[in-house]
Amino acid sequence: MGKRVLIADDDGLVRDGLRMLLELEDDFDAVEVCDTGRLAVDLAVADPPDIILMDIRMPELDGVQATQSIREAGLDCAVLILTTFQDDEYIRDCLAAGASGYILKNRPSEQIIESVRSVLRGMTVFDSQVAEKVSGMVGGGRRRSREELGISEREYEVLALVGEGRSNREIAEALFISEGTVRNYVSELLEKLDLRDRTQLALAFHRCLR
Repeated sequence: MGKRVLIADDDGLVRDGLRMLLELEDDFDAVEVCDTGRLAVDLAVADPPDIILMDIRMPELDGVQATQSIREAGLDCAVLILTTFQDDEYIRDCLAAGASGYILKNRPSEQIIESVRSVLRGMTVFDSQVAEKVSGMVGGGRRRSREELGISEREYEVLALVGEGRSNREIAEALFISEGTVRNYVSELLEKLDLRDRTQLALAFHRCLR
């Protein structure tokens, strides 16, 4: 069964283009569209999709507010920000709200599709230009060692792979452990580092090495 996608964008050409692009792929089963952040939240609550492609500047609720509302509603669907804007404040606010990635609309269509698939596999995805900004955001100040963070060598290995955007399955294969064990390590890391989700954990990786 294919993945269900919701596209939230107030630009009709973008919505239709993305829908046509996704519907050409065999692994996407249903694609819905909407033009406001409020409608995106309402549709997600009524029938949660697997992933939402979320623009930032939209009527009623912007992409940041809509993402935050979806997280507050306890929905498990992933949110991938797809926008023309790369302002530091937007990037920071979207990630804080719980987005699983942030990419720009000017990427080639095949890269957008691959980014959607990567997020659905549990990875965190950044456009290359955005990744540089994210590194700058988390790279300031003194970097702390593994010992200062209070995590074990194995926990650090898991943290490093999360920071690379690996899924639980890929981490399990790389470290020769089960996916259940990986999930346990991720939960322990979230608790030890006082972080909310996998995206924040990926960003925290950049603070660890001296």
